[in-house]
Amino acid sequence: MSDLQRELSRRIAGEVRFDAITRQIYSTDASIYQIEPVGVVVPRDEEDLQASMELARKYLVPVLPRGGGTSLAGQAVGRALVLDCSTHLNRVLELNLEEEWVRVQPGVVQDQLNAYLAPHGYLFGPDTSTSNRATLGGMSGNNSAGARSVIYGKTVDHVIEAEVILSDGTLTTFGPLDAGGLEAKMRGDGLEGHIYREVLRIAEANRAEVKQRFPKILRRVSGYNLDEMIKSPTPNLASLLVGSEGTLALVRALKVKIVPQPKAKGLLVAHFEDMIRAVEADELILSHGPSAAELVDRRIISEAKASPLFRGKTGFLEGDPGAIIVVEFYGETQAEVVSKLERLQADMKRGGFGYAHVRAVEPSEQALVWNLRKGGLGLLMGTRSEAKPVAFVEDTAVDPARLPGFLRDFEKVVTRHGTTAGYYGHCSVGCLHIRPFIDLKLRSGRDKMMAIFQDIAALVEEYGGALSGEHGDGLARSWLNERLFGEKLYTAFKDVKAAFDPVGLMNPGKIVEAQQPTENLRLGDGYQNLRVETALDFSRDGGFNFAVEMCNGNGQCRKLDTGTMCPSFQVTRDDRHSPRGRANALRGFIAGRVGIKAFTSPEMYEVMDLCLECKACKTECPSKVDVAKMKYEFLHRYHQAHGIPWRARLFGRVDVVNRLGCAIWPFSNLVMATPLRRLVNPCMGVAPARRPPPFARQRFSRWFRKRKAPPARPGAAQRVVLFADTFMEYNYPHLGRDAVEVLERAGCEVVLAEHGCCGRPLISKGLLDEAKDYAARNLAALAEHAAAGVPIIGVEPSCILTLKEDYPDLLPGPEAERIAAAVTTMDEFLAGLLADGRLAFGGNGAGAPQREYLLHGHCHQKALVGTAPTLAVLRGLPGASVQEIDSGCCGMAGSFGFEKEHYKISLAIGELRLFPAVRQASRDTVIVADGVSCRQQIEHGTPRTARHLVEVVAEALRGDPLSKG
Repeated sequence: MSDLQRELSRRIAGEVRFDAITRQIYSTDASIYQIEPVGVVVPRDEEDLQASMELARKYLVPVLPRGGGTSLAGQAVGRALVLDCSTHLNRVLELNLEEEWVRVQPGVVQDQLNAYLAPHGYLFGPDTSTSNRATLGGMSGNNSAGARSVIYGKTVDHVIEAEVILSDGTLTTFGPLDAGGLEAKMRGDGLEGHIYREVLRIAEANRAEVKQRFPKILRRVSGYNLDEMIKSPTPNLASLLVGSEGTLALVRALKVKIVPQPKAKGLLVAHFEDMIRAVEADELILSHGPSAAELVDRRIISEAKASPLFRGKTGFLEGDPGAIIVVEFYGETQAEVVSKLERLQADMKRGGFGYAHVRAVEPSEQALVWNLRKGGLGLLMGTRSEAKPVAFVEDTAVDPARLPGFLRDFEKVVTRHGTTAGYYGHCSVGCLHIRPFIDLKLRSGRDKMMAIFQDIAALVEEYGGALSGEHGDGLARSWLNERLFGEKLYTAFKDVKAAFDPVGLMNPGKIVEAQQPTENLRLGDGYQNLRVETALDFSRDGGFNFAVEMCNGNGQCRKLDTGTMCPSFQVTRDDRHSPRGRANALRGFIAGRVGIKAFTSPEMYEVMDLCLECKACKTECPSKVDVAKMKYEFLHRYHQAHGIPWRARLFGRVDVVNRLGCAIWPFSNLVMATPLRRLVNPCMGVAPARRPPPFARQRFSRWFRKRKAPPARPGAAQRVVLFADTFMEYNYPHLGRDAVEVLERAGCEVVLAEHGCCGRPLISKGLLDEAKDYAARNLAALAEHAAAGVPIIGVEPSCILTLKEDYPDLLPGPEAERIAAAVTTMDEFLAGLLADGRLAFGGNGAGAPQREYLLHGHCHQKALVGTAPTLAVLRGLPGASVQEIDSGCCGMAGSFGFEKEHYKISLAIGELRLFPAVRQASRDTVIVADGVSCRQQIEHGTPRTARHLVEVVAEALRGDPLSKG
């Protein structure tokens, strides 16, 4: 392997990684399996792919092409050289609108392709629920389908050509051929000619068996597509490659069909008392010709209602349904769609199907419904118990007409084996994703899995269905192909594999010659769990190890175009810098796979380093994996092993730095405003271009103590505690003055407790012992107020939410819980005042001047509270027109963007969505950002200045003309 590694490093432009932690990160996908690869190559271009294949052939090392690593049956793991095609091979190469096709590299993500096609009025038909991270290469390897397969079919129906590298290094293209072209190919020398001759021989020899044994249903992706090889006298071998799971050739590019976007669409959400009654409506629903019909069961619905990810996003649900079916219709006009919805609704009511039928016609309404459906898998996997919903029989498919009987019998099998299951999927085509709950750490759990496997295989045979309708064979189901297809067809599959891959290099062990499904389990036989003593309390997470194990590899953290998670991955597209990669690396440590010293190794530091601690994963990961909290713990242990860096102490004690800066005002500001800063910054490990926040002449607390309080108003004023964060105290005291003014105008009595810095900078640097000291002091200062039920309000989201989110983990106990319960962000409190009529603005009439506001939410705010309160306050302003930027973390993230080694990636994160949106806003638009880091990043990366919500509200209450940023 060392020879292979050296030669790869010499020949390719991309990265070659054979270290233990990288191999650990790539040892899993979204399945229940784990196999450590030989090494990982991240190809920079097609030439790197070619060189990797040639060298693998030279050293007889298997090759495993990988996209998003979201395979559910273990296709993307193996003892092989993994080629990560998602990082760089993600370009659209050519678009032909006249002939309606596009040519792409294998790492193109489906949602990004559709975003590219959208201005042209087109899309790629198959639409998986993982469309925000599934690559076209992976979809081709799996023969993916998705919710709308009833009209679009599977990926095989859309692939026109596949440009591939064969196992001997030959570069060729499989595509449509006429009779002369096919004859020429069959006469060819070398491996390509051999493949054509063998495939046509195998297909013809097994024609009758294919017609008899292949399931007569739309959704069958097991085995090789020999059915496609007998449809025409000139078969397209690209169709054989689709669904082959990387076992036949290495894809360099794909030419695929595109379809026009629907002009109009709408949804009907039918509610049912139970799941069986829901699928009994399937035949009626399909008679109306929908574009999709998707089932979601009670368990997923309940998980969604309890999930922070779906907070306020399930209003379309009525009552407590045992299941819902989401029915979608396409149309030429919205009126046509509404008419279709009305006809189906009327027929369902006449037939007694469903107790409620909710229409979703507006795009925003439809998005909420689809988000719930697409989140089904993640919501199931977020179940916080040792027994998990296991993917092994989760992909069965039968004729939709036989679905009710099949589902009844499936439920009987699950019940007979003493467990339950989660149910969701595509009832339009009879393909449901059913996951029995099993604890695979136990021998009894693994025995239960095998028993259920055997029973469901028999059930699928009885109903003439397929064991995989979408997710493929992989390590989970390949062992059953001989049973389900018969000995003759299984031999034909082996012959196909041998024709393409005579040496056995291409992703071996999938489809044919497979392992038993209980081998190589991630949490199976021999799994060990090292005990980790932590400085933080992980009891709310089930313990540190359980928190790490909650990452199931579904890859939601690899999404690129929406939400907050994960800023560093969105820039690097490197799986090491995704929450999944970080959790995998930590799991390697707790499972003893990477050595006891790995937890404090420089290699682990490199993996954790680019986590911005934005906490988006805590909310946007369906399994609520809090990687930020894990990073705090890791840094704490790392510093214990290697010492605390001077810069970490400097940034961790930013309150001390700011206090000193105020003490020597204005000299401190003069130094930072002159070229001298570019000499001072590098000495502190700070990027030369970064400007620190200005130091104030008068600290906020001194102003507060000296000010003349307003006269008491009649009646009992509501007392509130204003938490003066470090930046409000020393850098931006005007925010405190504005906050006091706004609160007092609303009739509040403002109290300033004798507290100190919240400790957030210390926590972010892993200085947890010092952070506990800060927390103890603040808990003591605030305890009396919290006990009296006085709200504790802060204007800096990360600071005030530290009291709410982190103090119960730093110093667990009733006192921390009481104070956490009393804490509220300024926007939450103001939204409550507005709703109660205690915060009123003048000039709300028709004559109020129109003002546009553009909001960027702080990442902790979005993760833990949401931006709805801020939006409510802004929309309550006279003449306000409010838009929110769909941006992630700004990229500054406290001290992260100041650190010289992070400066470039910090700005790159800002350039993803935030900076372009701010630059495109008109000069009259007021940019609103509550986070001090966010405002600094906007000021450093754009020509604009952002305002805090309290500034905007205070100016509106005064009737001052609003200054523009």
